[in-house]
Amino acid sequence: MLNDKKDPVYITKVCMLIVLGALVASLAGTAFSPRAQAQTAASEDLPSWRNLDGKIPNSENLPRISLGGFIKKIVETTGIYAFINDQLDRETTVIDDATGAYKTTRVVGWQELLMIAVGFLIVYLGAVKNFEPLLLIPIGFGTIFVNIPFAGMGDAPHGFLHIIYEGGVGNEFFPLIIFIGIGAMTDFGPLIANPKTALLGAAAQFGVFGTMFFISVANFLPGVAFNLKEACAVSIIGGADGPTTIYIAAKLAPHLLATVAVAAYSYMALVPIIQPPIMKLLTTKEERLIRMKQLRPVSQKEKTIFPIVVFVLALCLIPAAAPLIGCMMFGNFLRECKVVDRLSDTSQNALMNIVSMFLSLGVGSQMTPEKFLNPSSLIIVVMGLLAFSIATGTGILVAKCMNLFLKEKINPLIGSAGVSAVPMAARVSNKVGLEYDPGNFLLMHAMGPNVAGVIGTAIAAGVMIAVYGG
Repeated sequence: MLNDKKDPVYITKVCMLIVLGALVASLAGTAFSPRAQAQTAASEDLPSWRNLDGKIPNSENLPRISLGGFIKKIVETTGIYAFINDQLDRETTVIDDATGAYKTTRVVGWQELLMIAVGFLIVYLGAVKNFEPLLLIPIGFGTIFVNIPFAGMGDAPHGFLHIIYEGGVGNEFFPLIIFIGIGAMTDFGPLIANPKTALLGAAAQFGVFGTMFFISVANFLPGVAFNLKEACAVSIIGGADGPTTIYIAAKLAPHLLATVAVAAYSYMALVPIIQPPIMKLLTTKEERLIRMKQLRPVSQKEKTIFPIVVFVLALCLIPAAAPLIGCMMFGNFLRECKVVDRLSDTSQNALMNIVSMFLSLGVGSQMTPEKFLNPSSLIIVVMGLLAFSIATGTGILVAKCMNLFLKEKINPLIGSAGVSAVPMAARVSNKVGLEYDPGNFLLMHAMGPNVAGVIGTAIAAGVMIAVYGG
């Protein structure tokens, strides 16, 4: 014990003496070490003017900078200066017919500032307006990060966002993991109980394939040039399935990935605004009042067998779609087999959240001026809305056609849920139905075409990849 009475003054003095002794021993050891003696001898051999030139030791190879040069360097590396004077040549989405390579365009500082403003707008829509916040907020911040001058967050090979993009967005890694989570969160019971609603999910794919025609026509507009691979990446927006959109864009048109992904997620968020006017336009009041019988109970055995059957059919008939459908059915099997609850819970929550964040940041990293500020981007936004509207309308019209042959009529409002925006589209169908009949609950009936739409969009993507992916 230093002091039985625990006198703080005495203890402080002893500790200071110990520290002082350690400091003296350290300095003595350094001063008389062989390395220090060699450095002293070397300095004595140098001319006196070298020892008095004012340079910091070991900095001989660094350039001398005057005070004025230092201030100028600081000013030229500020964001304000870059937004006014920065000019870079970057690759565009347009292919030069003569060389077969992508053309380059000049990006100036104000365009980077504009993209940062777009990023903050996306964050605002997610955080304040509650438009798909789990996706739009990371996309918005990714957009801001990649456009910060001199930060290099999107630069190869070590940029933070570049690593994320190359690690999982530019390939199939993140989208397929997302599909595992989607499968683990999906209940296919309503589809199993009423299999004919799968036709409504298939009908929504008319929006995907029909839009390809309009994109081809758009090539006649000045400054617009879409090939068939790019048309596939744009038209898949009609499925309202973000991971599928990213998956097919990464395979067929990676330079369009950011624009099509943001458009897809934006329209998914706007489902409650876009769909109701189309639903009311294409249905009569009598059709909206149709009540459907309660769905039959679905056994656990049926739910467990269903993902295996769908996966086998996919790998036998459409192998190009098997990765998407297979991962979704794998996640669903984890949910329904009831023996791996920990894996199912991880897929639905922790894994899904982590990968969604990285996927969205990677998408935002592609929101640069040369990829976004061009006529083609405007066409993508317009065509995406067209595809989504056609998908909604065809689902309703096919439901009306089915009623011509069915004894037990189905409410055409559930046809709009054939798009893949799960479960938002089903909720919108239910909401519109309740407006006309407060006792007409359509949610579970609409979930059938809704989950069928997820499978249908994956199949549509597989067909496009099989035809144009070579």
